[in-house]
Formats: sequence, structure tokens, C-alpha cells
Amino acid sequence: MKVCVYGAGAIGGHLAARLIAKGDAEVSVVARGAHLAAISENGLFLETEGKVIGGKPFAATDDPSKLPPQDLVVLSLKAPSLPAVARPLKKLLAPSAAALFFNNGIPWWWRYGIDDGGSLPLLDPDGLLWRELGPECVLGGVVYSSNALKQPGVVTHFGANKWIMGEPTGDRSPRAEAAAELFEAAGLSAPVSEDIRRDMWEKLFRNVAGNPLSAITRVPTADWPRAPGIGEVGRGMIKETVEVARALGWDFADSVDAEAIVNPAPGRAGGRSSMLQDVEMGRPMEVEAIVGQVQAFAREAGVATPTIDVILPLLRGLDAAIQHKR
Repeated sequence: MKVCVYGAGAIGGHLAARLIAKGDAEVSVVARGAHLAAISENGLFLETEGKVIGGKPFAATDDPSKLPPQDLVVLSLKAPSLPAVARPLKKLLAPSAAALFFNNGIPWWWRYGIDDGGSLPLLDPDGLLWRELGPECVLGGVVYSSNALKQPGVVTHFGANKWIMGEPTGDRSPRAEAAAELFEAAGLSAPVSEDIRRDMWEKLFRNVAGNPLSAITRVPTADWPRAPGIGEVGRGMIKETVEVARALGWDFADSVDAEAIVNPAPGRAGGRSSMLQDVEMGRPMEVEAIVGQVQAFAREAGVATPTIDVILPLLRGLDAAIQHKR
């Protein structure tokens, strides 16, 4: 089985290193810069549970056109980067192959299998992903895993190791089962979901407040108790997102504890959110996937989101300032 990890940073690098170490697939990676140079020269390695695993991939490149057709392509790129890879990704996929997207927030293909509404303009502004790639090749994914790029070619794994995947249609397809089996054999927990959108909502409730508020304030969620008021804003964003999900057909009213999310028990607080890391590194943020599309869904459903309506323009402004500097 030919597998390409497209975007082998912290998350993608974790996956690729495990697959390389297991040796059940012909693994190629698409990376760039110093990270790519280190992988090409020395290999890709993962530090996890006191061990170092990995090795050299079958191929490492920044040009996917140099790779043969792949049976599975796993994408861990940030949402703003995806439209630009629609055409090269389509050429990379073998007939009937799957593109497994592990992204935060709402994905561009959300409407596929639900209605005929097409792509989401905030996430696929020119419709390139929907038109050039096509949602029929998609497997949706949700990752719970904390990782960081320690140095070029080396990823450090801190905790959690759950990689959920599922068809947008809810079917338990052979391609989803094959991908899950490959992941499980490599040491990953990889359940196949029959409602991947529900899994996405469950993770989004954790991200919709923690990511933007930590990015705007530079205060990690673990430190919110020292900055009175941030948690209250976060609770408002989570509760509004729960209402949006309910209006769209997913009811979490009795299962989401906003207080526990914004004020986790000692020892359970997460690290620095992805948006906070993006701000610190001067990288574009996943504003629309995590917050903007929630507001767009709310507008369509007639749900009030007063807290999100204040935070979203501030977040967009911060993202615009970062991109202007770039």
C-alpha cells in the first residue's frame, strides 16, 4: 500500500514516523525547508514513551508530482493551505484512493452527503477543493494527539493518541477500514466513526474558545484562572457553538461541560493552543474553520452568537496583521 503524508509537521510527522517504523506500507512524505532536508538525509523520527522510532521514508519531497499515484494520502495541513493543493492532490491520488483530512474545526466538504449546497465559501473561497479535487475522495478525520517539532526531522509526542476517521456519508467503507487497520498496526488508536461530523463538533467545543482567546490574549488556557474574565468569554463561545450544533441536528446540550473545558482540573490542562503557536511563529491561523464557519452556520440557522460576533472580528484582524507582516 502506497501512503503519502502530505504535510509532515508535528501531527503528520508523528503518523509518518510510526508508519515507517512498522513497515507495512510504502510511505512517502511531502515537507519543506530544513525539515525536508533532515528527513531526506537522516530520516523522520518520533520520540514517544521513552523510545525513538521511525526511519527513512520511501521518498521525501516538496513536489508531490514527483511521487507515484498513492493509495492513501493523509493531509495534516492547516485549513487555509488546502485550496492551493487541490490540483496536485488530485493528481497524486490513485483511482478510488482516499484523501484523509485531519484538520481542526469545520471542513470544506461538510455539506457532502448532507445536501447539495456545495463547498463552504469561507473554507474553499474559489471552490477549488470541491471542483478540482472533489468531495467523493474524502475521508474525514479528527486527531487527539499533542506533538511538537523538536528539531528538523524529529517530532516529540507528549500525550493522547487517538486518530478518528470516517466517511462523510456515514458508511463503514473498505477504504476507511483499511486505513484504520494500517494505523492500528502502527500503534495508533484509530476508530472508524459512523458520524465523523459529530466527532468534529466534540473537538470543536474544545477549540472554539481556547484557540482564539489564547491567540488574542497570549494567555494559555491553563493560565486563564489568573486572568479573570477570559473564562467567562470562553464559556459564552462554547455555549453558542453548542446551540449552533443543535440547530444543525447534533444535540450536545446534556454532554458538554463548558466550565470544565475553560477551567480544566489541575494536571489536565493542555499546552499552548495551535492558534497561540501560530501567532508566536507569525503563521496564518485557522480562523474560519474554527470560528468563522460556526458564525456562518448560526446566521443560516437563525441562532444568536453575541460572544462569537465580538471575538471573530478581533481574531480576523489579528490574522490579517500577521499575514501583512509575512
